[in-house]
Amino acid sequence: MDGPLTLADYAELARRRLEPGVWDFITGGAGDERALAANAAAFDGVRLRPRVLSGVARPAPATRILGRTWSAPLAVAPMGYHTLVHPDGEVGTAAAAGAAGVPLIVSTFAGRAFDDIAAAASAPLWLQLYCFRDRGTTRDLIGRAERAGFEALVLTVDAPRLGRRLRDLRNGFRLPPGVAPANLSGSGFSSPGGHAREAFDPALDWTVVEWLRSVSPLPVLLKGILTAADARRAVETGADGVIVSNHGGRQLDSSPATLDVLSEVAAEVRGRCTVLLDGGVRRGADVLAALALGADAVLLGRPVLHGLAVAGQDGVTDVLDIVAEELADAMVLTGTPAVADAGATLVQGTAVPVPERSGRSEAPAVADRSPVDVSGLLKEELHGSVSDPVLDTMNFLNEITHRYPDAISFAPGRPYDGFFDPEQLFTYLRTYMEHLAGTGHSPAQIRDALFQYGPTAGRIRELVAESLRLDESIDVPAESVVVTVGCQEAMLLVVRALIAGPDDALLVSSPCYVGITGAARLLDVVPTAVEEGPDGFRCEDLEAAVRAERSRGRRPRAFYVIPDHSNPSGATMALDERHKLLKLAAREDFLILEDSPYRLVSPGRQLPTLKSLDSERRVVQLGSFAKSLFPGVRVGYAVADQLVTDRSGGTCLLADELTRIKSMVTVNTPALSQAVVGGMLLAGQGGAAQHNTDTARYYGEAMRATLQQLDAVLPEAERERMGVSWNRPSGGFFLTVTVPFPADNAALTRSAEEFGVIWTPMSYFYPQGGGEHMLRLSVSYLTHADIREGAARLARFIKVAASH
Repeated sequence: MDGPLTLADYAELARRRLEPGVWDFITGGAGDERALAANAAAFDGVRLRPRVLSGVARPAPATRILGRTWSAPLAVAPMGYHTLVHPDGEVGTAAAAGAAGVPLIVSTFAGRAFDDIAAAASAPLWLQLYCFRDRGTTRDLIGRAERAGFEALVLTVDAPRLGRRLRDLRNGFRLPPGVAPANLSGSGFSSPGGHAREAFDPALDWTVVEWLRSVSPLPVLLKGILTAADARRAVETGADGVIVSNHGGRQLDSSPATLDVLSEVAAEVRGRCTVLLDGGVRRGADVLAALALGADAVLLGRPVLHGLAVAGQDGVTDVLDIVAEELADAMVLTGTPAVADAGATLVQGTAVPVPERSGRSEAPAVADRSPVDVSGLLKEELHGSVSDPVLDTMNFLNEITHRYPDAISFAPGRPYDGFFDPEQLFTYLRTYMEHLAGTGHSPAQIRDALFQYGPTAGRIRELVAESLRLDESIDVPAESVVVTVGCQEAMLLVVRALIAGPDDALLVSSPCYVGITGAARLLDVVPTAVEEGPDGFRCEDLEAAVRAERSRGRRPRAFYVIPDHSNPSGATMALDERHKLLKLAAREDFLILEDSPYRLVSPGRQLPTLKSLDSERRVVQLGSFAKSLFPGVRVGYAVADQLVTDRSGGTCLLADELTRIKSMVTVNTPALSQAVVGGMLLAGQGGAAQHNTDTARYYGEAMRATLQQLDAVLPEAERERMGVSWNRPSGGFFLTVTVPFPADNAALTRSAEEFGVIWTPMSYFYPQGGGEHMLRLSVSYLTHADIREGAARLARFIKVAASH
């Protein structure tokens, strides 16, 4: 065929190339053929609502499932015997899935060994399994998958016996010699037919989920859920996800199409577990339709085998790319900026997406789950950010911390509270009041300064500007300072001001502090990640990203970076890179958003800030007193001395524009908080540095103690053998550890539950995927005794996890 191939072309070419019996085998499926046809027909009947002038130019198809970022809400469905259609089999499929950044669910009846598949994979692998009468067979299968690095278990629950494959019966089809389950050695299996009906456990009940959890720490998903009642039971028994599917085994003649029951299932679980759909997906628009009706992602099956049959790994890659491109087109045409924004109103005829909930007599109704309560709200009608995984990361950590209060936590990036004395608050407040009196304020004016709203830009701008001059050699007028409610508000104001539309690009150094990506998400801004190299940030990478954005017709407006002791990586930008960055910003005409909260709490002499080196007003500094004074005061600032010119030629400072936005966000920063910070700065002879002599020493010792303990519990030879390493920051609160297993939410839960130690998955901090085998340790909040015991617990966890 001439020109690019479509999915229909791949299907037709595969039909021509494969033996008729093989074609029927991969086309017929394990279940009822009418159910398969119903799935495709259901998608054919969907009509998506187009949206015009939506401003969506580059949608963000990435999503986060079970702690891992997928490049698209798409995974390869479990299908047996890929070697039937191509010699590479599942190895080629795994390599293609990895190139596309999407998971592969490997069938129990895979034709290639798990280790071979894993060696070719660069994206998550899950294991689809059946529960055999001989539980030892199932346990052995799981053990093989764990050792190969698989990350989840998908139990097919609608197959106590395999379905009658009608086409195969008519054809008398049998698997060719040499094609057999590669991972069931010793089980007696040679094909999925015949004695399979006797090998599978026909008496499975819901206790199987508990049994799976007893033999494996991996997340468990149940495939074959078709009712709200079963979805509810799945959640109650602890399943991590459900897969709406109707072709795992023998189905009723009247089994519904998967799309027809998706909303019912999704409404029942209401975000309590992952919901995937398998069956009938043939277009990118089908993916979007499934997302709109409640799925977190979909599985793609037969088209993958068609691509494999036609062109091996390259064919699978092309098929996945086609679906991803079609999904992006559908998102643009429906005005859907991100996966989390896909709601039921996208689908024609579901403007009020309230699924019928009949037949609930088997369990009492729970009022707070009911989607038919007209006084409630539908989540899909709220802003998409409320469903965005980046907003859930800290909530999950808080949940883990509260669930395991006796665990030692390396997760919170909070200051050590041994330095805080409540009585000092009154002293600092009095110091500020005396300062006001000494500068001519009357008692009435002092009362007003403490009790009233005050100027939006802040009452202590002059004191903040003076502290920057003394502590950081940053000489800016007080008018360029906006005092904010923490640094988080400063980020929100600056992103809102600078990113005017979809053609404006915000770039961020990755891994990246989640605060900036969260603020961007609230404003429907999709940041472009600039990956740090092994040795940290490199200007060459940023320059390439800037030019790539321009080639797409976008204008790079700002680049966010933490140059000193970064959160999360702990990396520090070299001096020569700082100079290169300033020159690049001037040459390519973008601003630098510098966030450096860890300088004053780090030992030793620090490199100069970007703002202190800035001679062309290219740097907007985002600052906070949370680490250097105390976090509860919630006072931050933005230094924005850039000139803004209007159409008439008039000028003002960017700080003035930020103040206008702030007046509609928080109105002003609390006067009492500003008064306490002002008093602390005055007590420190005008700066914050004097308050941090002891704290910087303490945090430096905590970092050294952590590194020493890690060296002691994981000696160099042992960690090299396991593939474990960590960096060695010179200051700040954080360091990163690289491990040979997925450091995801499931691993974190196991670490807290079984080993009593908590950390943060680094994947949280990669806006476009990455960091799956890294974890972040925070050293700031722990005593040296906690560090010593925590490092020992962490080492025990790493050794056990690495051995699997």
